[in-house]
Amino acid sequence: MEFFPQFEFSLLGGWILLIIEWSIPILTLSFVSLEIRKRLLDRTHFSNKQKKLLIFSKIFSLILLILIFFTPLSLNSLEFYIGAIIFIFGSFIQISAIVNFIKTPMNKPVTTGLYKISRHPQDTSIFISFIGICLCIGSGISLFILLIGHIFKHYSILAEEEACAELYGESYKEYMNKIPRYLLFF
Repeated sequence: MEFFPQFEFSLLGGWILLIIEWSIPILTLSFVSLEIRKRLLDRTHFSNKQKKLLIFSKIFSLILLILIFFTPLSLNSLEFYIGAIIFIFGSFIQISAIVNFIKTPMNKPVTTGLYKISRHPQDTSIFISFIGICLCIGSGISLFILLIGHIFKHYSILAEEEACAELYGESYKEYMNKIPRYLLFF
């Protein structure tokens, strides 16, 4: 792995994994109602500070996407194979979490399936998938930017939890006390 790998468009580049990663929510959510999609993307409850932190998260995400898009896959390296396994694992978690989200009635918090072990399995799965992508392209700078971006993303996750606690009341607060934020920890 190099901290600054070769930066050029390649037919066998990180863009291939980005297409797969983006296809998961696009395909999964294309079969659900607009109301469910709006619920997933609702940020109206964010304070101005939380919106600014989300913007910083999006800026780091954009930089990361550009780096991944223009970095060739590090084929035939150990980190590529480890990254591919991590990417596939994260993708399966993401699909399962989206299905759990879709199956939950609109007037209830999502607490079934993977949401029994993590309050934010979709965000966690995307983070895991992107760790895999960064390893597949052998890029240390991409991993670093991913981590910094996820620190900012953490604050939007806190905002989502505040909104859910306000919307669903005591039942969601009890859920928060029982279930860790990110999979099996924190």
